[in-house]
Amino acid sequence: MQTAVESSTRGQRKVRLGTVISDKGEKTVIVQVGTSKAHRLYKKTVQQRTKFKVHDEKNECGVGDLVRITETRPISKEKRWRVLEIVEKAK
Repeated sequence: MQTAVESSTRGQRKVRLGTVISDKGEKTVIVQVGTSKAHRLYKKTVQQRTKFKVHDEKNECGVGDLVRITETRPISKEKRWRVLEIVEKAK
């Protein structure tokens, strides 16, 4: 028999790739994620940037690092993402 916990599956979490633009906070970094979208009228590709406050448990990230972040439970008032891995360190 399966219990209620085993039968309910957790949905797929969002994963984004972005660049660290600030590492001033304690266990917090700000990551900028860029996406390309077509303008609805002119059909030209437009760059859109979004900033996320991301939880960095080990304080490993530095400014300029390329990181993969994932959605998680609310950690604080504005933090809903955490660092999954550092893809590339800044030079």
